[in-house]
Amino acid sequence: MHPIFVSMTKVQKNHQEAAEAFVRLLQIMDELRTKCPWDQKQTMESLRTLSIEELYELSDAILDNKPREIRNELGDLFLHLVFYARIANEKNWFQLSEVLHGICDKLIERHPHIYGDVEANDAETVKQNWEKIKLKEGHRSVLAGVPNSLPALVKAWRMQEKASGVGFDWKHEAPVWDKITEEIQEFKQAVQEGSEREKEDEFGDLLFSLVNLARFQHINPEDALARANQKFKQRFEGLEAWMQAENKSWDELTEAQADLYWERVKAGHVPKTKKP
Repeated sequence: MHPIFVSMTKVQKNHQEAAEAFVRLLQIMDELRTKCPWDQKQTMESLRTLSIEELYELSDAILDNKPREIRNELGDLFLHLVFYARIANEKNWFQLSEVLHGICDKLIERHPHIYGDVEANDAETVKQNWEKIKLKEGHRSVLAGVPNSLPALVKAWRMQEKASGVGFDWKHEAPVWDKITEEIQEFKQAVQEGSEREKEDEFGDLLFSLVNLARFQHINPEDALARANQKFKQRFEGLEAWMQAENKSWDELTEAQADLYWERVKAGHVPKTKKP
């Protein structure tokens, strides 16, 4: 058999198995909603914060590069999506099939380079076409699709991406560096002479310009900061391990000792565990 047919057969088998598993999840959801007191009690509002928590747990698993945890967290998110659809069905708002067909139709409409006669040979062109299609669909602003409740760092990045998608952007990276230098100077001046609000505003402008630079360097600033946070947490916990191993308390710790422990942790040294 030709390799391409073997490959297609495998894909079809995977799709069939996924479809069967999805139907199984829907059936379990039906049973839980009709028989379990906790599941019966849930509303979209009560699930909302739990869903956000699940999404952050998936984010942690991705950053930790742990496939098994990623798989488990994806399962939790699938459960929540099915739960929302079930509640919507009970309210006679819409059916799950409408949700799935809706996203399928949207993907086809917004990928005319695949399902139409538009040419797009790189990812940037695809993004630009996407934003233009959204405007034709009736969106009043390019930024309309950016949720107000997004974390500020993510929101800055997404707004800049969307503005860039319609051509509102620096043509080269050099002016972005100049803008950062300008914002640093303005922040320094605000620290020296400005009010608390002026300092906050200038610091915000500086962060916004740094997000712009990250975008030019194809860096997701949220991911970058998350990894920096993770690195700091690991090193700080390593410092605490050295303190515990050498019976040091925070009151006793000098700046020089803290620097020494920190450098040990950065170098990958760990304290020897005491035998019981």
